[in-house]
Amino acid sequence: MAELAGVSSNSQWRKYTCGETPRPISIHILFFAAAKLALDEKEFAKVLTKMKEIGANIREEK
Repeated sequence: MAELAGVSSNSQWRKYTCGETPRPISIHILFFAAAKLALDEKEFAKVLTKMKEIGANIREEK
């Protein structure tokens, strides 16, 4: 789920799903997860390319 949501680790993801007061999931994290689920790999790559064109520094997965 951490990978799907684009957060750094499973422990980071648990901040949104566990404990007495889990963090609300921000719209940008929810949008990123929904895009990964709704778009095929080629369409998602186009989004990442556009993000890079407008200045995003995206860490590539290993």
